Amino acid sequence: MAAAGAISVWPLQGVGEVRPGDDLATAILEAAAATDLTLQDDDVLVVTQKIVSKAEGRIVQLDQVQPSPLASALAARWAKDARVVELVLGESRRIVRAERGVIICETWHGFICANAGVDCSNVAEGCAALLPVDPDASAEQLRRTLAERTGARLGIIISDTFGRAWRIGQTDVAIGVAGLQPLRRPPGDGPRRAARAIADELAGTAELVISKLSRAPVALIRGVHAAAPSASAHGLIRRPEQDLFR
Repeated sequence: MAAAGAISVWPLQGVGEVRPGDDLATAILEAAAATDLTLQDDDVLVVTQKIVSKAEGRIVQLDQVQPSPLASALAARWAKDARVVELVLGESRRIVRAERGVIICETWHGFICANAGVDCSNVAEGCAALLPVDPDASAEQLRRTLAERTGARLGIIISDTFGRAWRIGQTDVAIGVAGLQPLRRPPGDGPRRAARAIADELAGTAELVISKLSRAPVALIRGVHAAAPSASAHGLIRRPEQDLFR
């Protein structure tokens, strides 16, 4: 039992290779049982984007991708795979900046990130993973299914690894949220009072124990009390008029 004000974090081992159509709720419950954990009210599960994308069939075979002239030109400029660049363009609402071999995009979700979240790591050779179509909906569906099977009131975070404009290094952030307040505003909130990005902080905390290569792509965090009946990761996205980089 965590002390008052403390949190505990466990990696859920043994999820195994996820394939399109797999039941993530079952995989998570089996991994929790193998770790001798039973889901409780106010537990938060942080689930890596990659296994959500795999389960939802968001995996593309590169030999099925036909690069456009723009993708081919960008790829030639930086010695990249034109098929991957084409996927990046297809997942982007717009290109924010393309320089030094990096394409910073605004995805159709509204995220500002490198390569629109398109990733060729930890997938079969010759394939690329795309972000879930609606990460909030993915989180909500998982929350509902787990609640039906366990009776527990849970928070769900879908996490992905992002760079940061103001800092060196990467960290995991929340791209999908359900059953959890993504922001915590201090009492007496005013225009100068900064909200805490609780969902991002929890995603980064979970990344310390999550291993995408050792079958622990899910973490359970206990001791956080930020339950919310409805939530969305869109609350974490800075509006364009407030963004100094757009």
